[in-house]
Amino acid sequence: MKRTALIGHLNDTHAHQTVTLQGWVNRRRDLGGLIFLELRDRSGLVQVQVEPDSPAFAEADRLRAEYVAEIEGTYQPRPEAQRKGGAADFEVIATRVRVLNTARTTPFELDKGDSVSEDIRMRYRYLDLRRPEMQRNLMLRSRAVAAVTAYLDREGFVQVETPMLTKSTPEGARDFLVPSRQNPGEFYALPQSPQLFKQMLMIAGYDRYYQLARCFRDEDLRADRQPDFTQLDMEMSFVEQDDVLAIQEGLMAHVFRETLGVELPVPFPRLPYFDAMNDYGSDKPDLRFDHKFVDVTDLFQGGEFKAFADAQTIKVIAAPELTRKQIDELERVAKQNGARGLAWLKRDGDGFTGGVSKFVTAVAPELLARTGVGQGGTLLFAAGDWKKAVSALGAVRLALRDLFDLAAGGPQFHISWVTDFPQLEFDEESGTWTYMHHPFTAPHPDDLALFGTDRQGEIRAQAYDLVLNGFEIGGGSVRIHDPAVQAQMFAAIGFSEEQARDKFGFFMDALEYGTPPHGGIAWGFDRLIMVMSGASSIREVIAFPKNNRGVDLMAQAPSPVDAAQLAEVGLEVALPAGPVATASE
Repeated sequence: MKRTALIGHLNDTHAHQTVTLQGWVNRRRDLGGLIFLELRDRSGLVQVQVEPDSPAFAEADRLRAEYVAEIEGTYQPRPEAQRKGGAADFEVIATRVRVLNTARTTPFELDKGDSVSEDIRMRYRYLDLRRPEMQRNLMLRSRAVAAVTAYLDREGFVQVETPMLTKSTPEGARDFLVPSRQNPGEFYALPQSPQLFKQMLMIAGYDRYYQLARCFRDEDLRADRQPDFTQLDMEMSFVEQDDVLAIQEGLMAHVFRETLGVELPVPFPRLPYFDAMNDYGSDKPDLRFDHKFVDVTDLFQGGEFKAFADAQTIKVIAAPELTRKQIDELERVAKQNGARGLAWLKRDGDGFTGGVSKFVTAVAPELLARTGVGQGGTLLFAAGDWKKAVSALGAVRLALRDLFDLAAGGPQFHISWVTDFPQLEFDEESGTWTYMHHPFTAPHPDDLALFGTDRQGEIRAQAYDLVLNGFEIGGGSVRIHDPAVQAQMFAAIGFSEEQARDKFGFFMDALEYGTPPHGGIAWGFDRLIMVMSGASSIREVIAFPKNNRGVDLMAQAPSPVDAAQLAEVGLEVALPAGPVATASE
């Protein structure tokens, strides 16, 4: 290569030397016959000065924003009054300029990308990716991958790739299906995760496995979801839960140290699922700030306030002073998350005003003592079924965080474990039990006897989630390795033996051939990088993402295919009634 170095790698040792640089013109200015350019590559930018009598002037005069250029010149300190520190203290006095390629006027100003419609940015993603913010995110991602690989290799993990075309199995989301031309009427599924394959690698004796796995789930999208995404997938044999968690803590601490220079305190705090829900209303609580719930069920049960009198659970959270408009907005949040309403009080001296204050006179001193609400502060209540009440108030807690920037006073990153999830949860719509994580999660051995009883909702799973700043960035479990226990689990979720064999027969057979105790975890790698980078969406840390409708606006995907392609796989398209949106819309 002709270039001396990446622009951002130039330093004091290059001062007064002739350098050759290649990159894009960030901007140009003409001042009194002088041409000033900013030349940019992925590592940084440098100012270039082209003097009127320079042999490079005529070629430099052709340059415009986003042209690709090669610049040769002297790398020298800028005048002392113009120095700003670091690379900005230097400039290049050009002696030769070569236009390597021209560029059309861009559809948006790259240095104003944050104010540009996301659809425009994604339509021209190859331009959006030139922005320093996007390049920093992808460089962070690359460094994180390198840190993960180095650590796991040192710990004896083996990198193994698993199939992208596999069997459709019930794993919680819709599968993306791929028709098989060679087997008419039959379909592959793109993997939602490598779950069964990584367990079979343990059966095969590989002890410690990992891969950065591409996964696919056809589900509704949001800021931290994509239809195709990356998991850091890991599995280990001859381990118990503490062994898996210890390796993850070491790995996460290593990644933060190597990529951000941040030291995470190890070990990470552990919070049982019930406590997380009971205190914070979430199985992925943001613990950068406190604002725990206070249980006041005993103060109101059987009382005169009918909305509280018969409630299974009554929780309250203390908030700063709120306007009526803010309270109404928080009530809307609570109702969206299953609450019938959001009762409230405002502290006034040694008592309360507003809201439901007329019902709390007798218990006001105890409410003040338990909640510690400040003068003028607001108490917000959720009442009803335990799960619905705490979930609704949990959503209100996060809305308060965003309204008052409550997390700003805590650590930049707070990471913790949530453990002891329920093995099963009851699906009210279907009236049946289903798995909370997946059907291969091992139950707590002390709870095995509860399978098939009216107490099977109390079975604890050996499952754990890794939570960073209120985002679930990893989840895993110790797996079932005993075929008899696996059969009990399938029966608990309503699978007949025939249904279980139809979906998982190959895996059930594998379990019969000497399966070691094993467990593992998968990190949502895109989501982790999103939080580490401070981005607001995982689309900001993925090179070529889909938008919130699952559309790639740059490549115009999904898109129709011609009749001949459909005929090859024996399919016809039956369009739904009504207008159909396309990627071009």
